[in-house]
Amino acid sequence: MFPSEVSACFRLLLCLHVVSQLGTWGQQRWPVPYRRFDHRPAVDSYCEALYPFCPTGDRDGRIPYMRDSDVVSVYRLQTPVWEFKYGDLLGKVHIMHDAVGFSSSETGANYTMEWYELFQLGNCTFPHLRPDAAAPFWCNQGAACFFEGIDDAHWLQNGTLEKVGELTGSQFNSMAQWVQEDNETGIYYETWTVLSDPGPNTMAWFESYDCSQFVHRTYRKLAELGARLSSRSQTNYTKIYLYSGEPAYLGNDSAIFGQPALKNLAADIRQFYHHFRPHQSFVDLAFSLLEAYKKIVLDKSFYLYYNFEYWHLPMKPPYMRITYEEVPLP
Repeated sequence: MFPSEVSACFRLLLCLHVVSQLGTWGQQRWPVPYRRFDHRPAVDSYCEALYPFCPTGDRDGRIPYMRDSDVVSVYRLQTPVWEFKYGDLLGKVHIMHDAVGFSSSETGANYTMEWYELFQLGNCTFPHLRPDAAAPFWCNQGAACFFEGIDDAHWLQNGTLEKVGELTGSQFNSMAQWVQEDNETGIYYETWTVLSDPGPNTMAWFESYDCSQFVHRTYRKLAELGARLSSRSQTNYTKIYLYSGEPAYLGNDSAIFGQPALKNLAADIRQFYHHFRPHQSFVDLAFSLLEAYKKIVLDKSFYLYYNFEYWHLPMKPPYMRITYEEVPLP
């Protein structure tokens, strides 16, 4: 073996040793903290939304200023995902989208605020496999959208539109500043919450970052600003869980897909995501789901992309679960 090869092997073994010792040295935090950024990056031209993001909102994300003397009502909004296309179909399995509404007593204007994917849910959950790139390519940004009006029929027909509190104009303006800061630093969508098991004393490995989490953060900020919130009904939200043993850190794109020594791992990750590729025929989709079942349930393996890094999840029963559980207002 040549000296350069010895050096490369030593560096690889050292990295693997460091990763294996994270838990021993107490350096690994669970759940893994969601990474924030100092600004929102430009969107890659490869990513194209089937439905435009926030078509009627302000292009710069600005939120109207309210007079301090104003009284602003707060509404809890919820409707089935893709209700505009499938009606209540996804609502029957409790896959819901969440938002917050506001109404000014002084101007009579209503507003809707929601946080969702720039390029639809599938692109945030699984990547594209491009023939000209070794690493999977992700289009998984998410952002807040604020626009005038509340479509009562949209939220009420199959979901929820309920007044849950009031703000002063000053509190609203402080919230608006927080939303813009939060929106610039929390840039990507994360579908999955990963737990060690479904029991009451479970360990959370990773937390989701989605529309309902934005609503929860907003409610907590409003409470912090002094608003009082209450609901006459249960405040239930959709959660999509994966269940696994302790995750193993694998590395980022350059560490995995730029190292010949890890070509087998790189190929396995690409093959895993190949099962979830978009625009498959019905026959190909059926075959892909079968292969995905084999990988996740029989081989007990899942590759999670979180903080722009890959983790391996040693899956365990019940593997995946969609729940609709109560998260009380703060």
